[in-house]
Amino acid sequence: MDNQRAMRLADWVSRWQWRIPDLVLHDPDGPRESLVRAGQLVAHPSAVRPVADELRRWVDRVEPTGRILLRSELRDRPVEIAADVADRWSVAPNHVHIGSPIMLGTPIWTGGPHLDVPAPRPPSPETWHPPVTVAVLDTGLDPHPWFAGRRWLSEWGLQPEVLDNDLDGTPDRQAGHGTFVAGIVIQNAPGVTLRHHRVLSSMGLTDDTTIAAALRTLRGQADIALLTSGCHTATNECPPILAHELDHWSDATVVAAAGNGGTDRPFWPAAHPHVIAVAATEDDGTIAAFSNRGPWVNATAPGVDITSSHVRLMPDSPTVAPGTETREYGVARWSGTSFAAPKIAADLANNLHANHRPSQLDDHHSLGQPTL
Repeated sequence: MDNQRAMRLADWVSRWQWRIPDLVLHDPDGPRESLVRAGQLVAHPSAVRPVADELRRWVDRVEPTGRILLRSELRDRPVEIAADVADRWSVAPNHVHIGSPIMLGTPIWTGGPHLDVPAPRPPSPETWHPPVTVAVLDTGLDPHPWFAGRRWLSEWGLQPEVLDNDLDGTPDRQAGHGTFVAGIVIQNAPGVTLRHHRVLSSMGLTDDTTIAAALRTLRGQADIALLTSGCHTATNECPPILAHELDHWSDATVVAAAGNGGTDRPFWPAAHPHVIAVAATEDDGTIAAFSNRGPWVNATAPGVDITSSHVRLMPDSPTVAPGTETREYGVARWSGTSFAAPKIAADLANNLHANHRPSQLDDHHSLGQPTL
């Protein structure tokens, strides 16, 4: 995948919008390009009622989550509606976050019990005391053999991967992503305690409200939070609801993938000042062509043809209910900044385990202001 460049977001939306009809692409290919949920606004909790009152002739209803739903004739205009009141209230569209590999492609299966292909050695089954906890906000997490016997597996449980949500007999675009990311963490920090939280669909999509709710739930329960999805915004500013939650993570570290758009536009939440944004490098240490870059990026790590734990649909398996598919466990290769970010999260975990400050990583090549 050397020198691979990312798919245009407009191409991706055009290809998949028939399956995900609530997507609105604002300013395609322009400087304010952003992907949002149709007809949805999100306000700071204190601003929900004032915003709804000011926009009452355009509002259909307000949900208990705080989302403000616009009337159907305005479903394609949440960016403009939010801009009309943003100078008075903390409000924005509900931005759609995309999983980092979504613009590059699906994984390449390289080995499993039914394939005669050498696989990497499974991570050693260590347990650190005191524990260092990494919260992985991603797709599902499957009981891959790499995770067997680890205490956190029984303590926190699993939310298995959804591999074929539409029952078309083929894996969804980001199926198995959370299992792959978790494998990278434990390859590099085998004694870490993982706490998994599903935020991404098997198509690799989530949004501001889902990410903010997960950060709120996990607050105070993890030393490091790892996010592998993100978004651009029309204003190039962090969505207010995310900024509000990230401000409460000052006692822990948040690591996020810088995104796969090959641009220097801020990608949120990675570009937030409280977050360590991770770009992907090639084997020679140069920034991968697909990786976002810029002064807001804090760290780099390998992100091309990374090998990790994976789960896939068994070939020719029968069509069954989502989540109950016949599965095969093995390893795969995948590229993207979301496979660079877990390496940095693991480095930070190793430092916490060694009673060092997160900024004192010995591998300064992996963490620190990169040359982009």
